[in-house]
Amino acid sequence: MGLMKNETFVCVDCEATGLDLEKDQIIEVAAVVFTLDKEIEIYDSLVDPKMKIPEESIKIHNIVQEMVEGQPLVQEVLPKILKMIGRHIIVGHGIGFDIHLINRDAKKNGLPSTIRNNPFFDTLRLARLYGDSPQNSLQNLREHFNINNEGAHRALNDVIVNIEVFRRLVEKYKTVEQLQKILERPIMLKKMPLGKHKGRPLKEVPLEYLQWAAGKNFDQDLSYSIKSEIKRRRQTKDFSTTSNPFHNL
Repeated sequence: MGLMKNETFVCVDCEATGLDLEKDQIIEVAAVVFTLDKEIEIYDSLVDPKMKIPEESIKIHNIVQEMVEGQPLVQEVLPKILKMIGRHIIVGHGIGFDIHLINRDAKKNGLPSTIRNNPFFDTLRLARLYGDSPQNSLQNLREHFNINNEGAHRALNDVIVNIEVFRRLVEKYKTVEQLQKILERPIMLKKMPLGKHKGRPLKEVPLEYLQWAAGKNFDQDLSYSIKSEIKRRRQTKDFSTTSNPFHNL
């Protein structure tokens, strides 16, 4: 690995029947091998999940049951995807979800998979690091960077948009190692990204809510940001108390 401009990446996206990492199944998978200058190889396939697609999932990706019936099974599609991934750096938005599904189904079907060993860049974390987009969903980032809309929330469309977003987010980084080193540390979030206080600056979120959220299993950036804000308030309170000459009266 070395200069970002010389690196070959692979962007991957899976659409699934839902978000349950154990029971939900892949219904579409897309991958594009690319550099910062061009796309090298593109692949996209619907997948028959052999289960019913819930209505709430259809509302997101617009993939209905009739579209997947008779399509290839996941074990027929994954060898191509795994070959494209190879040893490349994987790029994706919330890419941990996609890596888990691909690795899970590869293992389940006896397909050799080293995908867990690949380095990866999650564009959600890169967007947090960038910090200038009001929201960090792929759709919001597309609008923020004035990237052409590729259509419905489908795997290949999302990959094409994701690549363009990735190219914008890494513009100021010269090497892969430089960016990896920065991402080893948690990223401080300015706003609450989810829940009833979504979009609200962390410094304005009620302390009781932050204390409740601190006990939840959120990702490293959000957990770090919540705990840092609680610590900041505690220190501010302690300082204001000790610096007040009348606090013991």
